[in-house]
Amino acid sequence: MIKSMTGFGKAVCDLPTKKVHVEIKSLNGKQLDLNLRIPVLYRDKEHEIRNLIAGRLQRGKVDLTMVVESLMPDNLPQINKTVFQDYYNQLSSISEELNIGGSSDFIRTIMMLPDVLKTGQASLDEKEWADIKDTIEAAIECIDGYRSQEGHALQEDITIRLDSIEDSMNQVLPFETQRLERIKSRIRENLTEVVDSNKIDENRFEQELIYYIEKLDITEEKVRLKNHLDYFKETMGEEQPVGKKLAFISQEIGREINTLGSKANDADLQRLVIKMKDELEKIKEQTLNVL
Repeated sequence: MIKSMTGFGKAVCDLPTKKVHVEIKSLNGKQLDLNLRIPVLYRDKEHEIRNLIAGRLQRGKVDLTMVVESLMPDNLPQINKTVFQDYYNQLSSISEELNIGGSSDFIRTIMMLPDVLKTGQASLDEKEWADIKDTIEAAIECIDGYRSQEGHALQEDITIRLDSIEDSMNQVLPFETQRLERIKSRIRENLTEVVDSNKIDENRFEQELIYYIEKLDITEEKVRLKNHLDYFKETMGEEQPVGKKLAFISQEIGREINTLGSKANDADLQRLVIKMKDELEKIKEQTLNVL
């Protein structure tokens, strides 16, 4: 079953002091183009996150966003006692010298001075990271399921269009028989306009006619086209990513349809060829989104 490269996944991690929301979105792309938006605290784990995503999603333009909703501050500011004591001693000395008295609010004054409050760098707890990692994997599982659903819809649509191409190909036979008869009649009519019918060497005429008709024969093209259509359907059933492989097969299908068109030499056949080309273009558009 094929998968789409388009998807969305979301998961939430409930921790004692915070909630971590993880969202992953993906669109089609030739290779894996991964963009992470994560808080500074988790930057050391970026390589590990990339490996988790690359191992499952493989291709496409993928955006991961991690948002932390704090239920309480991670790290409350701490009073630097040494700096506070030094400010207090200086202010007390100045107060005595200037005979200001003890009524001044030293605490409020000191708290507004530089370096009295300090905030330490928050560290990542490994137990917390293990829970967040599980949440990222849950979001990846979610988007992978979404891709599978989208892939199922793609496969159904593509199969309908492949069947339409095959149906058009099967409609070629009655027109093909009529076409050959019209070609024979047209060649003979054109020849009799310039050469007396009594002087025509029928054996030579039949040989030339057979050669010309063989050049316009489309039996091999129909056989190859049928094989390519069957191979396309067979490939869609493979387990591994097949998007690039399907693109190559669709090119081969296009070559056979183009050859049919160039050999058609008949308005009815050309209409069928145009219909097949139209369906193939839609298949190619869908294939661009296949993983």
